Amino acid sequence: MRTMGLDVGSKTVGVALSDALGLTAQPHSTLHRKNLQADSKALAALAKAHEVQQWVVGLPLHMNATEGASAQAARKLGECLRAHTGFPVHYWDERLTSVMAERMLTQASLSREKRKQVVNHVAAALILQSWLDAQESQAL
Repeated sequence: MRTMGLDVGSKTVGVALSDALGLTAQPHSTLHRKNLQADSKALAALAKAHEVQQWVVGLPLHMNATEGASAQAARKLGECLRAHTGFPVHYWDERLTSVMAERMLTQASLSREKRKQVVNHVAAALILQSWLDAQESQAL
């Protein structure tokens, strides 16, 4: 079952896709946000094109594990996607994934401009891979 991972921000949504076996996550693209309905429609079309059957939405928790406005915005998008597609939505703690993605891209010697273009979907891949790994370890 293919899964789409999302790194939800106020201006963009990073998108990652799993392989068909649900073992690995690959960065895919970055969606520039318009509004909740338009974003949901665009992501649903992308999911259909890639035969996605479930969502993993990164939940940006505070360091003390409480939810703030960003987490609520991610939940709103997740609920809109669930209503639009009927696919299950899983929320996953994404604390520090953007920092990790930025660090990985810096170590890969990408220019600042190139990092800005890819950091969101690399962060989405980190979120999705973390979720996939957790599912695999629960299955063992």
